[in-house]
Amino acid sequence: MSQLVYQVTVLAITIGRGFDNLTSVHLARHTPTGTLVTIKITNLENCTEERLKALQKAVILSHFFRHPNITTYWTVFTVGSWLWVISPFMAYGSASQLLRTYFPEGMSETLIRNILFGAVRGLNYLHQNGCIHRSIKASHILISGDGLVTLSGLSHLHSLVKHGQRHRAVYDFPQFSTSVQPWLSPELLRQDLHGYNVKSDIYSVGITACELASGQVPFQDMHRTQMLLQKLKGPPYSPLDASIFPQSESRMKNSRSGVDSGIGESVHVSSGTRTVNSDRLQTPSSKTFSPAFLSLVQLCLQQDPEKRPSASSLLSHVFFKQMKEENQSSILSLLPPPCHKPSISLSPASPWTEPECDFPDEKDSNWEF
Repeated sequence: MSQLVYQVTVLAITIGRGFDNLTSVHLARHTPTGTLVTIKITNLENCTEERLKALQKAVILSHFFRHPNITTYWTVFTVGSWLWVISPFMAYGSASQLLRTYFPEGMSETLIRNILFGAVRGLNYLHQNGCIHRSIKASHILISGDGLVTLSGLSHLHSLVKHGQRHRAVYDFPQFSTSVQPWLSPELLRQDLHGYNVKSDIYSVGITACELASGQVPFQDMHRTQMLLQKLKGPPYSPLDASIFPQSESRMKNSRSGVDSGIGESVHVSSGTRTVNSDRLQTPSSKTFSPAFLSLVQLCLQQDPEKRPSASSLLSHVFFKQMKEENQSSILSLLPPPCHKPSISLSPASPWTEPECDFPDEKDSNWEF
């Protein structure tokens, strides 16, 4: 067993489950420093070959990526048949969690700008390294207590580089879960001989922008075929185009569709965020958007991938112009205090042993890390 295991105290709380319920996510404390971390523990014996490959890919890629806007794995090791992944504790959780907790009617443009800018910076880094993310969405955008925005969901990545050569397009069409499909580009859903490239991620950025602006996931309740037809029809969507959003009775259904575990599919989690009076944080249901924001969304949602901007050029869009005058701490002024510490008194769990790896099912999905 790695010596690091003895330097981490696993607290008696499970903050998430995911990866088809194969992964349990725990809040832990690094014993020497007292720093809170998250530990994602996966039973490898229960993983299919496809799942094992996804885990392996995410773990391997994590060693090569070094960028402030890409989620970091501090260390990865195995304990018997259990895979442990230790990563920073993201005190604000995901952007999807922020929507549910504080901004059910959607975020302000200033907050959207801060979140999207960090996410697109991370995406640009991936694209420069020949990788397609394939799962850009609010629940895969995490925010630390210091206001740092990072991209997670690395197990969905696919490389354009094969045998040392970078290809213009790829033709890998995995069986994406229904929880990811609303964010996918038309070319990814079509699965034809034209394939897709990094511009597919730009389309997902546009859908995510609509998600952050409205508090709802476009196309949430549509069948895949209907979704594709809708995406192929007409001009690019407005963030408030009612035809692409769920009906009111299913509003914010995205809060139950799961969240990212950092090593695979989304996770369902239990609440670790303080409840505060968030009246001042709510945005009115009647909203208007600036021409700059609408322009960004329309560019990202172009049906023709070649007409979409690259991640690099997107960072220079007029919508992000003010980011030059803002810094990482700017986002903190737009949010309530983060949950740096658990809101309840937590006793350490018993020392970890293999037979104790039986975790209860989590029914509450109010917290995303």
